[in-house]
Amino acid sequence: MQPAAHAAPETPRASATVVLLRDTPEQMQVLLLRRHAKASNMAGVYVFPGGKLDAADAQLDAATCLDQTPCALQAGLNEPGTDVPTAAGLYVAALREALEECGLLLAEPAGAPQRVDALRARALLQAGLPFAAVLATLGLRLQTRQLAPWSRWITPLAPSMASRRFDTRFFVAQAPADQTALHDNAETTDSVWLAPRTALEQYRDGRIDLAPPQIMSLAHLARHASVRSVLDAARRQRPPSILPEAFDRDGLRVICYPGDAHHTVPERALPGPTRLCLRERRFVPEDGFDALFD
Repeated sequence: MQPAAHAAPETPRASATVVLLRDTPEQMQVLLLRRHAKASNMAGVYVFPGGKLDAADAQLDAATCLDQTPCALQAGLNEPGTDVPTAAGLYVAALREALEECGLLLAEPAGAPQRVDALRARALLQAGLPFAAVLATLGLRLQTRQLAPWSRWITPLAPSMASRRFDTRFFVAQAPADQTALHDNAETTDSVWLAPRTALEQYRDGRIDLAPPQIMSLAHLARHASVRSVLDAARRQRPPSILPEAFDRDGLRVICYPGDAHHTVPERALPGPTRLCLRERRFVPEDGFDALFD
């Protein structure tokens, strides 16, 4: 009998996430949305708004819908191997998903000054109007300049939580001050603004669920006191590309990141711990919670 052939790893789907931030008198906060408990992927987990790249995202007319050229967006993404339409589409996907999932629209009037009606834009999108048609109807163009590439996360070959693999570009942006974030009660069922460290403390205490990319991203954000600090840091760096690698040790699943002794990439990509261990259904640093902030 011939041995069974191993299935080839699933090709990751291109996707985009936007980490929306705001300053408060006390501290910087980040928006988290809870995925529907019956979602096919990451059910019940708190995530940043985002989703997969749609074909229409890469076909949006730049002259009327974008505040930058596709070539400028490709250069800003800093991925020489990603073609221009895909790079521009990732910015569009991040902004479209933010509107769909939390009702925030980073856009500006294309002509005469007018108020950006994010509620109407979301209603039109939910009614089935294509995103390009929504922008045309409301006379808007997307503010891609508000997005700063932050990191690139690729689902491991053997996912520990998700059922599908994604190649996700994380962008950071300041949330529009005159709009209110609200989950859609379809894909997402709760929305909260939390300081990054507070979100991690709630995860530690079992009050919310997070996936490793969110854990590591929140730990990274916790090192910044303001939105401006995050955006400045994002624009000074080349976004790190992170393909976590998993192994089992003493009956525990361990996920390691670039710079860890068990990872194939020797250079660090992120501050904080280089590995998380799955203990009692929680991903935690080997050296304890505070290692996230060391």
